Amino acid sequence: MKKWFVIFYLVLSGSTLFAQQTALTEPVMDTVKAKWGKVKIVDGATMISSNDVIENIAQSKEYSVLTNAIESAGLTETFKSKGPITVFAPTNQAFDKLPNGQLDTLLKPTHKFDLSYLLTYHAVAGRLSVHDIQRKINANNGQAIFTTIAGSKLIAKIDGNRNIVLIDENGGESIVSKFDIQQSNGLLHVVNAVLIPKIKPI
Repeated sequence: MKKWFVIFYLVLSGSTLFAQQTALTEPVMDTVKAKWGKVKIVDGATMISSNDVIENIAQSKEYSVLTNAIESAGLTETFKSKGPITVFAPTNQAFDKLPNGQLDTLLKPTHKFDLSYLLTYHAVAGRLSVHDIQRKINANNGQAIFTTIAGSKLIAKIDGNRNIVLIDENGGESIVSKFDIQQSNGLLHVVNAVLIPKIKPI
């Protein structure tokens, strides 16, 4: 298959930025520095480091389910807060892997608490870069444990292909496919599966 290229122009305040992306092989473009922040192309969308998490994921159709879920759970302001927070963002394809009907159930008003718990399980307080994760894994005999803002635990390890793999409380695994995407209020990493915490007794 021949590579094809997308020519991307950014025009702001009379100045033009030029960047070239190999769309089939480089889903995250190298960072372009600009007066308003660092720019990355993530899944076809422009993400600017001066924008917060919500402003950036709202730019991409690949995160429309996540954006809608955050709004339905009443967490928009949480993910727009000063933070900093680190977000492990599932794509639409990641949500598609959920059992049939589970997402529809979570989006019902009667399951707002469950949806909020699920979404906050995908965030950790502070800026947690991929280097930070790898360092903690290496320092702890190949496994690191992080506490999410939901208050539940998330395990990280490195697999045989050198991918960072997140393991939820039910043993489900999700690979960090894109990482260190800077936001004004933290960092965003893309994951290929939804992380499911254990249900807390009320």
